[in-house]
Amino acid sequence: LNIHTLKPIDKKAILKAVEDTNILITIEEHQVGGFGNIIAGVIARNKKYSTPLLLDMVGVEDRFGESGAPWELTKVFGLTAEHIAKRVKKLYEKKK
Repeated sequence: LNIHTLKPIDKKAILKAVEDTNILITIEEHQVGGFGNIIAGVIARNKKYSTPLLLDMVGVEDRFGESGAPWELTKVFGLTAEHIAKRVKKLYEKKK
């Protein structure tokens, strides 16, 4: 699910995706929390708690920014496709 804007946020699409998969992973190119917390809030206010939800938020962990080329910074902050794929796989394996 690609959420390209937060206002207005597509609550129906988010809730449908979570209902279908029971897995949620948010990815943000800045400090973890902003985007992920907004999405988690949508779910907390609207989800029926009949099944567990596995949740992970990928982004820059609690640290200061650095200067560099974008491709270098994705490595430094763990935002490469490979890193994200590992996090998704780890979360998916917990579902089994």
